[in-house]
Amino acid sequence: MNAHADQQPPMTISAAHPEGQAARAFVTSLTHADPDTRSRAADRVRGWRAVLAGITTGRLTVGSRTPVSGLPVWVTPEVLRGGFATGAARAGGPLQPYEADAARRAGVPEDRAALFAHFLTEDGLADLWALLDSGRYAVTVPEEAALLTVAWLVRAGEHDAALELAGEIRPFADRLRFAPRPAPAPAPAPGAVHRRTVAQATAALSRRGPSAQVESQREALAVWRPFADDLLRHWLETATPEGRTAGHVLAFRPDRGWHARGRELLDRYARLAERHTLTRRHRDPKSNEGILRLALEETVAGRPLDPRRLGLLRHAAASMVRKRGLPESERHTALRHDQARQAARPAHRDLAALVAGRLSALPQDTGTADIAPLVAPVTEAEQHTTGLPAGAAVPPTVRRVVQTTLSAPIGTLVARGIVPSAEAMAELVPQLVAEETATGYRDPALRTLMAAHYRAFRARRSLLLLNLERQVRPEELPWVRAVADQQRDAADRGARRSSLGAVREVAEAAVAGFPGTLLPNPLVRELGVLGRRSGIRDAPLVEELAADIFMGTFSGKFLAAAGVAAELLGGGSLYERYYDIDYSVVRFLADRSGTEREAPEFALLCAERAGEPAGHGRGWSVAGNGMVIEQAQILTTHNLATLVHRFGIAPAPGWAELARRCFTTVCRLAHRAAGTPHPLATIKDAAYAWRQMLFHLSLCDERDRAEVLAWLPEESARHRAPVATLLAPALEGLRLVCDGGSLGPDGTAAGGRARRLTGWSVSGHWLLRPSDRSRQRGR
Repeated sequence: MNAHADQQPPMTISAAHPEGQAARAFVTSLTHADPDTRSRAADRVRGWRAVLAGITTGRLTVGSRTPVSGLPVWVTPEVLRGGFATGAARAGGPLQPYEADAARRAGVPEDRAALFAHFLTEDGLADLWALLDSGRYAVTVPEEAALLTVAWLVRAGEHDAALELAGEIRPFADRLRFAPRPAPAPAPAPGAVHRRTVAQATAALSRRGPSAQVESQREALAVWRPFADDLLRHWLETATPEGRTAGHVLAFRPDRGWHARGRELLDRYARLAERHTLTRRHRDPKSNEGILRLALEETVAGRPLDPRRLGLLRHAAASMVRKRGLPESERHTALRHDQARQAARPAHRDLAALVAGRLSALPQDTGTADIAPLVAPVTEAEQHTTGLPAGAAVPPTVRRVVQTTLSAPIGTLVARGIVPSAEAMAELVPQLVAEETATGYRDPALRTLMAAHYRAFRARRSLLLLNLERQVRPEELPWVRAVADQQRDAADRGARRSSLGAVREVAEAAVAGFPGTLLPNPLVRELGVLGRRSGIRDAPLVEELAADIFMGTFSGKFLAAAGVAAELLGGGSLYERYYDIDYSVVRFLADRSGTEREAPEFALLCAERAGEPAGHGRGWSVAGNGMVIEQAQILTTHNLATLVHRFGIAPAPGWAELARRCFTTVCRLAHRAAGTPHPLATIKDAAYAWRQMLFHLSLCDERDRAEVLAWLPEESARHRAPVATLLAPALEGLRLVCDGGSLGPDGTAAGGRARRLTGWSVSGHWLLRPSDRSRQRGR
C-alpha cells in the first residue's frame, strides 16, 4: 500500500511547468546580449510550444516510457529540461548533409526511404561493411547504428535476424536516419576518457574574441598611465625644487610656455579619448587624473582655480607622487617599464589562435594524450610566421580549454581538476562503460559498433516517468537485441573482474574527488551497468528522487540498499546513533521483502521518521516529500554503503581525509546560504555533505575519528562569519552523540543548543534567518 495514498492527490502533470519554461526562454530570446544564447533560447521556445501542443492534443503522454503517440519505445525522443518530450524524434528532422552525400554517391533520390533501400542492396551492404572494418564512423544517436548492425548480421550469416531487424525498423525508414555517419578517424582507444575532442577545443579557441577586461587593462597601461604621468610632470613644473619631491604644486605662477604646453596636452587628450574608448577611468572627475586634467583646463582658459579645486589638485598630485614616486625616479621608472612590458604582451585571442593552429594538426575526433606541446610558449619558428614574440606564455584561460582534451584515466582527470564536478564526471563515464560493455562481443567490428552505440545511447536524455516506470535500457533496442547472442558467456571470470575493477575505479574517483556531493543519477546508472556485469549480487544502487513528483512510495531496491547499509553500519556505529536508526528493524524488513517491485513498509518507515509531514491535515507539499526522500537517503546512505560493502571501494585519501573534505564543503555551503536570498537548496546540499561526512567518520578508526572531531570547530572558525555561529548547534549535536548522548525525537537536545542537521523542513529550517523561515512557511 502507498504510504501516502490517503493523503496525496493523484499525481498529474499540468501545463504550468512547460508554460513557465516557454515564457523564460522567450524573454531570454529577446533580451540576452549574446546572439548565440538568444538563438538557443528561441529553439527552446519552439520546443516548449511543441510540448504544450502535444499535451493539449493528447499526442504526448507525459510520464510514460512511450510519451509520443505512434513512436515505439526504442525511438530516441527529443527531450527538454525536466524530462518533457517535444513529440519529435532526435533521429528525425531534415536530411543531414552526410545523408544527402550518400544518396548522391549511390545515385538514388535524396530522401531517407530511398537511402534505406539502397543500403539493403549488394552495393549498399558493401559500403556498410567497409565502414565496419575501418571503424571510421560516428554514432550520434542510437538509430545510426541500426543499418550497420543489419550489415554485420548479413556478413555473419545471420540472415533471419537481419531480415527481422530490417523489417522492424523499415516502417520508420522515411522519418528516421538509420544510415551511419562517416568520420575521419576511428573511435578513441579504450581506457582513457576526455571532456572535449580536439575539434571542439579548436572551435572554442577559434571563436575567442578579444577580452574586454584584458584589452581595457592594456589600453590603460599603454595609453592612459603615460598620459597621466605627463599631466603630473606638467603640474610639477609649477612646484619649487623642495616641494617637487612631495608633489606640492602651484608654488609659483606658471609662465606662458607652460600654458602653451598645457594646451598641447589637452589637445592630445582629446585625440586619445576619441581613439581609445575601452577605459573610462580617465573621464572620472574624482580620479587623480581627472582632477589634474580639469584643473589644467581651468588654468589654460585663464580662469583662476577656486580654493576647493586647488586643494583637490594639490592632494591628487601629492597622492600620485607618494604612491609611485616622481616620474623621473627609479621606483616610478621601474614600475612603468614593467607595465609597458605587460601592455606589449600579445593579446589572448592571438595566442588562442596560435594554439588552435597547433591543435588543427592533430586527429580531430578524439582527445590527446599529451597537452604539454600544445600549451608551450611561442617558439622562434612561430614568431616568424605569426609575429608573436618568442617565449610568450599561453594564458591560463587558453590552457584550460586545451586541458579539457586530455585523454587519460578518469581518476587522473579528476585529480588534476579537469573534471570540475560529479555531474561533469557523469558525462565522461559512458566512454568507459561503453568499452567495458562491448568487450563481451566476440567479433572486433561488432565490439566497436556496440561501444559507439552505447556512447550514443547514454546521450539520450531521461524522460519524466511516473508510477515507478524505469528508463529505456540499451538491450531493449531492436539492433542490440538482434546481436545479443553474440556475446561471450556472462559468467566469464575475466569479464567480471574487469567490470568490478571499472566499478571501483569510477566510484573511488567520484567519492574521493567529490566527497561532499551526492552521486548524480547518470553516474549511478553507469555504476549499475558495471555492477550487473561484475556478477556481484545484491548490490542495489538508487537514484535521487525528485520531490515535486514523488508519489509516496519506493521501489524495492531502496529497501535492499538500506539492508546493505544495515549490514555495514548496524550494531552501534556513529552514523546509526546520530540519525537514531534501528538498523536491526531495517535488516528484518529487507530480509522479509525479497525482490518485491515496491517497498510500502520502507515508505511507511521513511514517512514516520520524517514525522509524517504529508499527514495530520497539513496537506501534500514538496517540502514534505523532500523530508521523506531524505530519510530514504539517510537509511540507504545513498549508495555509499553498497559501494563500500559490496564493491569494496577504498578511496586513496582515506576516510578521515574524506570526512574533512566533506566538512569543508559544509562550511562553504553554510556561508553561501547565509548570503543568498534563496538559501533552501544550498542548505539541502550542506546537509547532504554533512551526512556523507558522518558516513566517512563511521568508517574511521577511533584515533582518526577523534582527530577529525577535534578539528571540526577549528575549521568552522577558519571560515568567514557567520559559518561558526550557524554550524555551532550541528557541531554540538555531533559532539553530544559522540560522547554517548542522543538527540531527541525532534532532532534537538540541550534546549535547542544541539541539533541534528538535515536538509528539508516544512516549518522553516533552523539554519535560516527568522525572516527566511517566515517566507519558507508562507510557501
